[in-house]
Amino acid sequence: MLLRQIERFLRQTDMPWTKFGRLAAQDPRFVADLRNGRAPREELAARVQQFMATYDAQTRENARVR
Repeated sequence: MLLRQIERFLRQTDMPWTKFGRLAAQDPRFVADLRNGRAPREELAARVQQFMATYDAQTRENARVR
């Protein structure tokens, strides 16, 4: 389910998967590892979900300011 959320986020933001990994998990291979079956710990999954929610909110706020 986390991978599905990340894939949707990547499509919506047009963000490269390596950049996402660096920003969300401090690991540029994070998404590739998930695609290959990696199961992140709960703390990391929560941090990644928080990153996506915060990034989305910031993006919307920036769009309103412009």
